[in-house]
Amino acid sequence: MSLSVGVDVGGTKIAAGVVDEKGAIIARTRRDTPSKDAPAIVEAIVSVTRELAAEHDVEIVGVGSAGFIDAGRSRVMFAPNLAWRDLPLRDQVAAATGLPVVVENDANAAAWAEFRFGAAEDVNDMVLLTIGTGVGGAVVLDGAMYRGANGIAGELGHLRIVPDGQYCGCGLRGCLEAYASGSALVRNARAAASGSAAFPGSPAMLLDMAGGRAEGITGPMVTEAAQKGDPLAVHLMAELGGWLGAAMGSLVSVFDPAVFVIGGGVADAGPLLLDPAEDAMRRSITGGTHRPHATVRLATLGNDAGIVGAADLART
Repeated sequence: MSLSVGVDVGGTKIAAGVVDEKGAIIARTRRDTPSKDAPAIVEAIVSVTRELAAEHDVEIVGVGSAGFIDAGRSRVMFAPNLAWRDLPLRDQVAAATGLPVVVENDANAAAWAEFRFGAAEDVNDMVLLTIGTGVGGAVVLDGAMYRGANGIAGELGHLRIVPDGQYCGCGLRGCLEAYASGSALVRNARAAASGSAAFPGSPAMLLDMAGGRAEGITGPMVTEAAQKGDPLAVHLMAELGGWLGAAMGSLVSVFDPAVFVIGGGVADAGPLLLDPAEDAMRRSITGGTHRPHATVRLATLGNDAGIVGAADLART
């Protein structure tokens, strides 16, 4: 049985596991991420790899990281939250562990896990959108991960959907992430609760959850309120879903996927997010009454997707 290590490098933690050919994690470990110390992050990746390899006959290591990964799957060109710039991560980890190493974008890793073992395992073409603090994306076409000419395709959160629209953390304006992320959901909820913007419904439930302070409202609070039927929270979630679905309609025109898989913390809202998103997608597709429609599914692997996908992609 072939075993590989998958390492999921996040802004707060580094999670790793030994993964078999069926996508099962048979051993785990983790470390806190020293996010402001680039060499220390590499040392932590080496540490978890050595720990797991000492107990299991591991053949290869896959490291999933946010940021731009080069086409050779070896170098992190840019990772905004990890203090990495043009880092030869593959070579450094391989030299320290004595194992072959592959570096992959974290959204690609999550998408591959859902494609191979999760929500999209029955299709050959899928798009993953992760709706968390930001919006991540990845694309699988004809059974293969699509990376583009330079290795950095799939940054779907930075599709510009509103010319000169809301400011996005990437430095541009009007990106999908500025409208369909958890950050956007919180921004709108706080604006509604403070009276600085008009939305249908009363902010009473959200303010009660936040101790009467608009600035205390969080994304999980909005999700919980929506699940309880609060009209304002339901509207805010549906509005976010509408932006997401409009972008998905454009992505259908580009990629023609069989399935969209939606993950990330905001996806915990389930149908409250997915139903408006799917409705908006169908209304946004060119010639929509004359073509098959992509289905929309929730991701199934949760926090394990990064580990499983990085480990399995290392074998491909």
